[in-house]
Amino acid sequence: MSWRGNALQALFSRFGGGDAPPLRVVFWDGDSFDFAPDPKVTITLSSPRQLTSALCGNFDELAKAYIGGELVVDGSIEEVTHAGIALAQRLEKLPTLRRFLRLAALVSSLRSRRSDPSYVRYRYDASNEFYRLWLDERMIYSCAYFRTGTEDIDVAQAQKLEHMCRKLLLNPGERLLDIGCGWGGLLGWAERHHHVSGVGVTLSEIQYDYARRRLANADVEIRLQDYRDVSDDQFDKIISVDMYEHVGSRDLPAYFQKIFDLLRPGGAFLNQGIVTTDCGGSKGSVGGGFIDKYAFPGGALSHLSRIIAEVSKAGFEVVDVEDLRPHYVRTLDSWSRRLDARREDAIAAAGAERYRIWRVYLAGMAEAFDRGWLSVVQVLAYKPVEDRLAPRPWTRDYQYNGETIPRIATRADVEHDVEKS
Repeated sequence: MSWRGNALQALFSRFGGGDAPPLRVVFWDGDSFDFAPDPKVTITLSSPRQLTSALCGNFDELAKAYIGGELVVDGSIEEVTHAGIALAQRLEKLPTLRRFLRLAALVSSLRSRRSDPSYVRYRYDASNEFYRLWLDERMIYSCAYFRTGTEDIDVAQAQKLEHMCRKLLLNPGERLLDIGCGWGGLLGWAERHHHVSGVGVTLSEIQYDYARRRLANADVEIRLQDYRDVSDDQFDKIISVDMYEHVGSRDLPAYFQKIFDLLRPGGAFLNQGIVTTDCGGSKGSVGGGFIDKYAFPGGALSHLSRIIAEVSKAGFEVVDVEDLRPHYVRTLDSWSRRLDARREDAIAAAGAERYRIWRVYLAGMAEAFDRGWLSVVQVLAYKPVEDRLAPRPWTRDYQYNGETIPRIATRADVEHDVEKS
């Protein structure tokens, strides 16, 4: 065993506890060191600097080397992720890795309206072909909804679309606004199955072009437009899925106020988004640089309590909150496996660097959700009618069984019934 192997073994033994990760490290001169027999993952270092970065927990540098192809990682993405977590635990770097994987650790940048389109285009304008390789058949890029946990991604995403439409109590003839409409999957589903008309806005040109072609014969309108520029008459229902993360912490009050102004009295608003489980909020970390630069530029997260507070301050009544954390673990695992299975096609569609970025990002986020460092939540809220709260169903049964929906009677309804009797 070389001096480097002896050094790694001594360092690893110093911390003790737990099983060694099934990991092999190959050094820049061809020498190697196995942390455990029959390693499932091999990391090939191209310079001593990368070894120093690994031992110091400098994940920014390691990520940069991996994205650039200087550091090579062989093994299934699940094994790679588990080996990395095990190594971090043994070297007492798990708190650092935890911050690395927590999107809430992003330092929220001061953002302008002009800069927002560039963030969105970086994230989504790789190519439709790239995303089609690992998303479902409807190109839904958000948490799916599982009823048994055994469904494939196509079924689970269809279940999610229907679940959200039921939550909104969509009725034929109503007008729906989808803020951050993606490739148009939700609007298409709502128009076809619930017979509503709608407007979808996005800042991604490839999403805009794709959704317009896809829904050319539907009673919906797709716009390449900033949500702040929507000036239509009020909508009956509004939905926003994984959009608030792009808004930034500073602009959350204005964001929810804009939605409130666009919604008719008595209308429903559904917000789905990723939240941090850290009540302390964003703190910044060594990992934030990688995510902000490569995977989620301009993004920022808040704790659920902040979302509920801002929705309420805008004038809404929050009536339902549903945590979907286990659903996102399964969704991200599915995406990650599908991307890995189509490696060559993904590289051909978007390039080797972008493939490696998303390989790390999807697997890392699955781990972060599985460990409870992040969650995803649907918040349903109603806009009051004049000085009264909007009527709503007595129970949540309507979200699941599709039966006739009895509404809570308003005081005025009760008084009217008393007068009639």
